Amino acid sequence: MNLVTRRVFGVAGFALLLATSASFAQQPPPVRVRGTVEAVDGAVLTVKSRDGQTTYKVKMADNVAVRGIIKATLADIKDNTFIGVTGMPQADGSQKAVEIHIFPEALRGTGEGHRPWDLMPNSTMTNATVAQQVKGVSGQEITLKYKEGEKKIVVVPETVIVTYAPGSKDELKAGSKIFIAGAAKKDDGTLEAASISVGRDGIVPPM
Repeated sequence: MNLVTRRVFGVAGFALLLATSASFAQQPPPVRVRGTVEAVDGAVLTVKSRDGQTTYKVKMADNVAVRGIIKATLADIKDNTFIGVTGMPQADGSQKAVEIHIFPEALRGTGEGHRPWDLMPNSTMTNATVAQQVKGVSGQEITLKYKEGEKKIVVVPETVIVTYAPGSKDELKAGSKIFIAGAAKKDDGTLEAASISVGRDGIVPPM
């Protein structure tokens, strides 16, 4: 391959890289859906948001994973358990737990890390492994470790604790309370979900 040919391929490759990057940049961010199923039409769910302000049309992916959300307790959280915590930052650098969801072993590592969360203003989400539990002044204190660091979580009596159970599409019916962590937004404004969590026995998925 001569120099001119290499330059042409180099320019073409760079152009393709830019085009691919632009394509990814144009992808809309995933949408979190928290609400109540109002209707089911085949693979499409009509969902009213928790605040009643938005109605979503959500198409279930062919291989959609449905997980039940069931009540759990602090006793279900052991050392080395992988959990997700929605927290509120405290002055001492700790996080006061608003809710905790206990991941089954098959989902260990899901979304690992610490990041902002949109459950309420200034809330955060920490998905990490339990390294230590001690009794603190304000409540049970849990040290969570993830790849980039660790966080101290304070669990108070008001903290909602849930876990996951295998579910099925049959649970997705009018009146079901659901949570979708990352629905993909389509060009026509509809959403597509590969995974849906549904509350059981009156539980509203707290995430």
